[in-house]
Amino acid sequence: MTEKTRFAEKNLQLVREFDRYIQEHPDFAEKIPDNALVVMNIEGDEEFNHWAKNTAQGVAEADNQIVYVNIIDLKPVRSRITKLDLRMAA
Repeated sequence: MTEKTRFAEKNLQLVREFDRYIQEHPDFAEKIPDNALVVMNIEGDEEFNHWAKNTAQGVAEADNQIVYVNIIDLKPVRSRITKLDLRMAA
């Protein structure tokens, strides 16, 4: 997997988490201007942040305001599955 692909996948996961966050905290979303280009950053991950900034600057349109969302604390991903059943094919 290339670095670009790895960063793109990481960004996609962060955007999904951000979507969940703003569903639970709609007041945070109200702070984001209309037509903004939201860029995910992770505290302490300068390599990813540099990629995210450069990517955003490359795709931003003239009327986009770039807004950086700095993720300070991110808990490990956990499954929400509470019970499973395993069945073997005959």
